[in-house]
Amino acid sequence: MAFVSIVAAGLAAWLFGAVWYMALSKPWVAASGARPMPKNQPMAAALPFILSALAMIVVAGMMRHVFGMAGIDTWDKGLVSGLGVGAFFITPWIMINNAYPGRPFALTLIDGGYAIFGCAIIGLVLTLL
Repeated sequence: MAFVSIVAAGLAAWLFGAVWYMALSKPWVAASGARPMPKNQPMAAALPFILSALAMIVVAGMMRHVFGMAGIDTWDKGLVSGLGVGAFFITPWIMINNAYPGRPFALTLIDGGYAIFGCAIIGLVLTLL
């Protein structure tokens, strides 16, 4: 059952990310300076989506391990702990990575917001399943 909850939590956060970045695509592209993927290379275009799904499953796996050790076993504790992981571990790291190359703070807000809400979703799903 642990494997199922980890995969479900990771995929739930990944799907949330699809909605998040579709809704914020124009400001994200403007802040990140991203260029469109080449249309004649479908695998190159798919690779970021595959890697991000795998990354969310890895994050969910580690969060499950930490939750187990910390006794986080209810939906409210999972939600709050997930918010904390996103807000106080991942988002500051994103901010540092964006600050040194001088990227706009809007990029930190968009990517950090995804980290906060994505981890909250992971925490919630892990404790519900």
